[in-house]
Amino acid sequence: MNIIVAVDSNWGIGCDNKLLYNIPADMQHFKRLTDGKIVVMGKNTLLSLPNSKPLKNRINIVLSNSVTEIENAIVCNSIEQLLKTVKQYNSDDVFVIGGQIVYEELLDYCSYAYITKIHTALPADRFFPNIDNKANWELVNKSAVQAHGELEYTFCEYRNLSVK
Repeated sequence: MNIIVAVDSNWGIGCDNKLLYNIPADMQHFKRLTDGKIVVMGKNTLLSLPNSKPLKNRINIVLSNSVTEIENAIVCNSIEQLLKTVKQYNSDDVFVIGGQIVYEELLDYCSYAYITKIHTALPADRFFPNIDNKANWELVNKSAVQAHGELEYTFCEYRNLSVK
């Protein structure tokens, strides 16, 4: 499995169930990496998507302990059930897309993390674990600094040296 996320300089990812930033190049990066693939998310992430609907042209898997059925999505009610479900797919094609709790639960099971680092910070109530401080994660690729208006950001790729 892989993780894909955009974080600010405090590793913030969202506030009030919305993304902190809207950067078109980051959205294109997300679409390019996940299009035609499998995306794994929590129920609140699903609700934050346009029209609260699963993403098109992807297999959507929603981890939730309060919902048993979602149209056009596979629902898993536990981490164990989720891990069993994703085993039927090529692990390189599975992307964890949020939110905070799902990222925390699945981080150690992921081989790669594709992180857009935004070089500023806004108030956030949801965060991604700071993998720069985790010994088992190493930065393997980093783009040049990009810009969207006043915002600067970098596309980073990390590798997990000890996947569960």
